[in-house]
Amino acid sequence: MILLVDFIFARRDICNFIEVKIRFTLQAPICSFDAKNAVLCPKWESKLESGAITSADVDAAIKLAQLGKKNKKIDKFSLASCKVIGGNYLLYLKDDDIMVIRQSRTLYRLIQNQFPGKVWLVETKATDKRFIEDLFFPTRVLSINEVWANHGNQKIKAVIAGKWTPKFPINLEKAIEIVKNLRKQELVVEFEKARQ
Repeated sequence: MILLVDFIFARRDICNFIEVKIRFTLQAPICSFDAKNAVLCPKWESKLESGAITSADVDAAIKLAQLGKKNKKIDKFSLASCKVIGGNYLLYLKDDDIMVIRQSRTLYRLIQNQFPGKVWLVETKATDKRFIEDLFFPTRVLSINEVWANHGNQKIKAVIAGKWTPKFPINLEKAIEIVKNLRKQELVVEFEKARQ
């Protein structure tokens, strides 16, 4: 015989329970219960108002959670945060999650279609070098060096394999803007073979 017991939980208790017990679902800046139901409990509303999380974090978590209901691969992702720079969305994910997305164009398109701007995938705890390599994927970055310019200004120089063509897959201006805004560094991009 199964004994059914009614439990009455406050909404915040349910959020805390889900955060602790569910480890195989989407990890996001907000709890998975709030992300999947597209609402914020008072705990996460206060974090949003205090600036601990951003509205971009909340929107990205909700969008990925909605996709995770239909796609089990997305449901296992770990989203650390989301930044919006000039209409571009940078999703900070674990390295394993980025590899899963990069191996499937349909998965990337599925995620891209949820956001109004271009989606860039960046490793959560990436070094400056790894951050730039993530931005320029699928092209190969041959070297990344710090150079000193006139008046003591420091710049980062990235040398990209091949040569520039009009069909180059990365918008260089956007990549430079993202590095400048998020890493507070000036990026100079050169190609292995000079532009023709």
